[in-house]
Amino acid sequence: MPALIALLHTYGLWIVFANVLLEQAGLPVPAYPALIVAGALAANHEFSWVACLAVSLLACLISDMTWYAAGQRYGKRILTVLCRVSLSPDYCVSHTEDLFSRWGVKSLLVAKFIPGFNTIAPPLSGALGIRRAVFIPFSIAGAFLWAGTGLAIGAIFHSSIDAVLGVLSTMGSAALIGIGVVLAVFLFLKYRERRRFMLELRMARISVAELRDLMDGGMDPVVIDARSTTARLLEPPIPGAILFAHGDHAEAFDALSREHPIVVYCSCPNEASAAAVARKLVARGFRQVRPLVGGLDAWNATVVVSVGAHA
Repeated sequence: MPALIALLHTYGLWIVFANVLLEQAGLPVPAYPALIVAGALAANHEFSWVACLAVSLLACLISDMTWYAAGQRYGKRILTVLCRVSLSPDYCVSHTEDLFSRWGVKSLLVAKFIPGFNTIAPPLSGALGIRRAVFIPFSIAGAFLWAGTGLAIGAIFHSSIDAVLGVLSTMGSAALIGIGVVLAVFLFLKYRERRRFMLELRMARISVAELRDLMDGGMDPVVIDARSTTARLLEPPIPGAILFAHGDHAEAFDALSREHPIVVYCSCPNEASAAAVARKLVARGFRQVRPLVGGLDAWNATVVVSVGAHA
């Protein structure tokens, strides 16, 4: 541990920069502890508070602009990729999309304080066509609030943090092992949470071909769009679909027969949002509720194939 503290004194700005950049890129690397320690060192005149804030802002801006450009270029596809690689359950993107649609670009001011949202908000801004001249000031302001708060906490409680660092310095390599164990446990718990979520959503699916057979056969299935409000701005729904926002209640469908076929779709990996809505309807007694395999992407793919066949 003495070697680690020496590294913080010698290469502290680089460590803070890398830590913040990796976290903002979406990796499970907590940057706030580094900012708090840097703030404590700055309070003891062992570190430059202004320099630490500057490199944190630079790291945040690099990450935000990269995600913003990806959102501009790839649209909703980049959001699907983020959700697929996230350790959080797949509905994370839908909830953050709803939050963004409620507050717009102003949500960037607090996005970095909300796990998951800090990675989703920049590409969403790009995908929704928010102008760069509007995005950048809000991105910088949000980074300033986030990094400045961490540094301020370290400065205010620097005496307590100094005591903790003193204890760690006497523990030698045991402290590093302990930190590694804590990080490993955190990653394991997040993986187990995601695994449990996916097991809970196991249920029969329906393919696009089967859905079309129901429609062509006069079964008149109810099709429910379980995507977020923001996702609907990026891509139109299936014609005739009922929009089921996350704030809606399954009670709204109680007028339907419990035997009526219902198909729920979303645009997220593993049909996670669709399966979650389907579970709510099954809990209310509906017996023929199934998520659509592949969601809206699968539906649109068949539409493209059908148009091409008739061209």
